[in-house]
Amino acid sequence: MRRWIVVTACLAAFAWVPAARAAQYQVDPDHTSVGFHIRHLFTQLGGRFDKFQGTIDFDPAHPEQAKVSGTIDASSINTNNEKRDTHLRSKDFFDVATYPQIIFTSTSATQIDAAKHSGKMDGKLTIHGVERPVVLDVAYLGAGKDPHGTERAGFSASTTVNRKDFGVTWNAPMEAGGVLVGDEVTINLEIEAKAAN
Repeated sequence: MRRWIVVTACLAAFAWVPAARAAQYQVDPDHTSVGFHIRHLFTQLGGRFDKFQGTIDFDPAHPEQAKVSGTIDASSINTNNEKRDTHLRSKDFFDVATYPQIIFTSTSATQIDAAKHSGKMDGKLTIHGVERPVVLDVAYLGAGKDPHGTERAGFSASTTVNRKDFGVTWNAPMEAGGVLVGDEVTINLEIEAKAAN
């Protein structure tokens, strides 16, 4: 009887494994957000990038073999304030005229929690012409066909980087002490991707 319970439990667990296959996906910019947060004065200021592209090679049966590459148009930064965004595009920050792209390329992936389909992804991030290693917390959210029959998959990722590591160092002192802008930037990605033809 005990053995039967164990077998049943194993089958039930297997039933929750997503019925997906290995595929190459293209990031769908219409259903994806590339956002960030950074301290401004005393609170967290949010922003996003509106233009980007990427590919994801992913097999849910072998998540450790995942490969990801992505490119962001740095000039597409959007904090809902045109004056501030113009400053962010300038040489004080991203210097988009000289460094028009932000680039990420994965180097390895590790599954941490099989039940939650989550893990870590190591990669190389290039901002402001400076390449640095980063580690992303990643999660696979599932896959399936949309109403038009296109195979789609969902992923989530986040990491925190120090902007000074990438040569983005501008700041301004505050009267009461401290500086205007924080150093740590939290990056959040909510990705919907469709299978490449």
